[in-house]
Amino acid sequence: MTNESAAGMKTTTVIHTGLQFGEGPRWHEGKLWFSDFFRYGVFTLDSEGNEERILTVEARPSGLGWLPNGDLLVVSMADKRLLRFDGHETVRHADLSGVSEYDCNDMVVGPDGTAYVSIFGFDIHADTPVEPQAAHLVVVSPDGTIRTTNKDLMFPNGSVITPDGSTLIVGESYGRRYSAYRITDDGMAVEHRVWADLGDLIPDGCCLDAEGMIWFADPVHKKVVRVREGGEVVDEISTDQSAVACMLGGDDGSTLYVLTSRGTHPERVDGTSTGRVETAQVDVPGAGWP
Repeated sequence: MTNESAAGMKTTTVIHTGLQFGEGPRWHEGKLWFSDFFRYGVFTLDSEGNEERILTVEARPSGLGWLPNGDLLVVSMADKRLLRFDGHETVRHADLSGVSEYDCNDMVVGPDGTAYVSIFGFDIHADTPVEPQAAHLVVVSPDGTIRTTNKDLMFPNGSVITPDGSTLIVGESYGRRYSAYRITDDGMAVEHRVWADLGDLIPDGCCLDAEGMIWFADPVHKKVVRVREGGEVVDEISTDQSAVACMLGGDDGSTLYVLTSRGTHPERVDGTSTGRVETAQVDVPGAGWP
């Protein structure tokens, strides 16, 4: 099924349905990997469209990444843990409850196994709306040691690392911008700066391409957007549901996988099976991490 766009904007093709709320898409070992909040699992999707449950995470899985030895790291949102799965056994890699009062969320894992975990910073689903609060980023070393950045970020969300491993770029959904950090030799993120102001666009899950531009999902405006450093929008692809995350993959790295949902609030998606995996072909392949 191909989505239609009245405005003439490029659109996506739906290749898989039945998700509750997909997040954290990653291309790894020839398959698309993703979390599904309300099916409480990590899944893969192969080139034939076959879905496989890899892992069950009762406290809702989100960000995904891999250690250099191949172990899978998974953010367990509600109990604020980072899990490690070696293909047979799941153990706690790090307890993040001491540095995150609210849910943990997305994550990018660098080439050395350092994980950069985003946290909510405030209760976004509170019954009474609350004032957004700035949050830090949680830096988890390969041995599970935890450090935090300054509270520079307004709802940190999707993140990428440049191919040379030197720069971490973090989307701020409430800040409507991307911020960058220099990665030190010991994996710490320092020297915060603004990478791109996005105007009224709202970044969610994202990925980096070989020209140094970021594709990000915008759930409010129902599209994925390609942006260069400084904030210039280079390309857009529409979706008829909320686009919540995207990832470049496929045989040549130029298939843009987009996870969509009919909304972002749990009450709109939990139990509905309306989430999708959608794709579009682009010209520039993925690069860096994730």
